[in-house]
Amino acid sequence: MVQERTLPQFQAAIAPITAADALVLYEDMTLGRLFEDKCAEMYYRGKMFGFVHLYNGQEAVSTGVIKSLRSDDYVCSTYRDHVHALSAGVPARNVMAELFGKETGCSRGRGGSMHLFSSEHNMLGGFAFIGEGIPVALGAAFQSRYRRDALGQAGADQVTASFFGDGTSNNGQFFECLNMAALWKLPILFVVENNKWAIGMAHERATSQPEIYRKASVFGMPGVEVDGMDVMAVRTVAQEAVARARAGEGPTLIECLTYRFRGHSLADPDELRSKSEKEVWLARDPIKRFEAYLLEQKLVSEGDLKDIRDRIQASIDEALTFAEGSPEPNPVDLYKYIFAED
Repeated sequence: MVQERTLPQFQAAIAPITAADALVLYEDMTLGRLFEDKCAEMYYRGKMFGFVHLYNGQEAVSTGVIKSLRSDDYVCSTYRDHVHALSAGVPARNVMAELFGKETGCSRGRGGSMHLFSSEHNMLGGFAFIGEGIPVALGAAFQSRYRRDALGQAGADQVTASFFGDGTSNNGQFFECLNMAALWKLPILFVVENNKWAIGMAHERATSQPEIYRKASVFGMPGVEVDGMDVMAVRTVAQEAVARARAGEGPTLIECLTYRFRGHSLADPDELRSKSEKEVWLARDPIKRFEAYLLEQKLVSEGDLKDIRDRIQASIDEALTFAEGSPEPNPVDLYKYIFAED
């Protein structure tokens, strides 16, 4: 039996942070958590339909990576994409409206939970099939380098972050894209959200090399393992990888050891994972850990944190009101957005 990992085998020195930047991280993580809680409420009340995969527990990964990017960088997600979109700057009201299938949704109500997209925020989409987004992210990274090196556009130094799960690391597109990214030194971060389970298959049972970050060595690129329940650790690793990519030094594979607090989807009774395993990870809640860190470092007060939570909850309530009151797509527009328009 392979030794299960709950902590990385090595720890990077944590990059310092200002109080202002720390509050940005906390606000983003809180937004992700409370948004997903509201989605669960709406789903179980029969107001939200289809497959809905929530991100509770993994917030440190999305926040730590995406908040280390610039606003003109690119993010490519999976079917667990709500929080990635929020971290990338897509307004909560437009994400919520998309989940309700409304015209005001970020994908005009055509995509739903698994297909969030926003050209304005360089959110390249969520994808229903595993590994499907990695080649899309690779293409975004390729055009950045092509515009800079072949077309001489000095400002074309955008970095792409591609998110995917541990199960995807056994998929052919994963290996093909790592090879091409390393060969062409593309500015891309391959971010593995290793939450230990690919639907109902335990990661350790599904792969001959469960330490995913080690697979980077085959392609001659850096591979890093990080505590995905520690936003400061993820941020430190992400900042280093982004700096490398922007400097033309190529891709990085980042394995974030994390855990989802809910089932695979809201239709999953979550009976395969043991109670003891869940308790171990619940005790390492990334938001509670970050709250403790902020208070210990005297970067904020408990009052500051409560104000943020209250404000975020109010914004989510407003987003829900907006989504429920938004119009349905017009049947006349059935074929709209399928083909390019003049």
